[in-house]
Amino acid sequence: MARRYSARFAKTDEEIAAAQALRGVAFRGGQPDDDAFDQSCSHVLVEDMREHLVVCVFRIQPFASGREIESSYAAQFYELSGLKDYPGKLVEMGRFCVKPGCNDPDIIRVAWGAMTKYVDENNVKLLFGCSSFRGAKASKHLESFALLNERHLGPRRWSPKIKSPKVVRFAGRAGSPDIKVAHSALPPLLRTYLLLGGWVSDHAVIDNDLNTLHVFTGLEIGAIPASRKRLLRAVAN
Repeated sequence: MARRYSARFAKTDEEIAAAQALRGVAFRGGQPDDDAFDQSCSHVLVEDMREHLVVCVFRIQPFASGREIESSYAAQFYELSGLKDYPGKLVEMGRFCVKPGCNDPDIIRVAWGAMTKYVDENNVKLLFGCSSFRGAKASKHLESFALLNERHLGPRRWSPKIKSPKVVRFAGRAGSPDIKVAHSALPPLLRTYLLLGGWVSDHAVIDNDLNTLHVFTGLEIGAIPASRKRLLRAVAN
C-alpha cells in the first residue's frame, strides 16, 4: 500500500510560502509568519498525498561547528557559549508545526524520517531547536516543566544559560510531578525528542510574539538508542 504522507524539501518560492502559511495558522492565528532566518534555512513539507494538502512543515539550518551557533534562531533567546566547542556538525530544527486538526501520528513519523535521512546524509552530530508550549502563561505548563526538571535536563557542559529577560525557571517547585498529566501535555515535537534521548534547558523563555513558552532542546545523534535509529531509518527509506 502506498504511503499516505510524503516529505520533501521546498524548491520554489510558492512552496516556501505554503510553509509560511501553515506556520501562520499554527503560530499566529492565521497571520503571516516569516522572518530573516527563512532565507538561510531549508524548508521541509510533509504532504497528505490523498488530500493534496501540506500537513506539516519545519525548517532546518546547518552549522559546520558550534562556533557558528550564535547565528542560530535559538541564540536570540539563550546564551549558548557552552555549545561553541561542540565537536561536529549541528543542525537547528525550527518552526515545526502540524496543520490543526491533523492528528495522525504518522505525520510526525514521516517528518522525523525526513530529518533522519538528512542527519545521516550530512553526518550531523547534534540536532537542536526550541520546542514550543502553546500559551505564554507558565501556570498551564508547570507539571510538564517539573517533569523536564526532574528527568530531562541537559549535560551541564552543554546546557544553555539565561539570556532572555522573560524566563520561567524549572527548579523550585515542591513535590514530584504527575507523570501522566505532565507527559500528555508535552508538545508532540518535544515528546519525540525525549523518546530519542533528547535533553532540555533548565528554563523556558516567554515568547509573547508567538504566544508560546519555548524550551531549548538538544539531541545528540550518537545517544539515540539503536532500536530507535532502526525505526527512524525504516521510515526514512
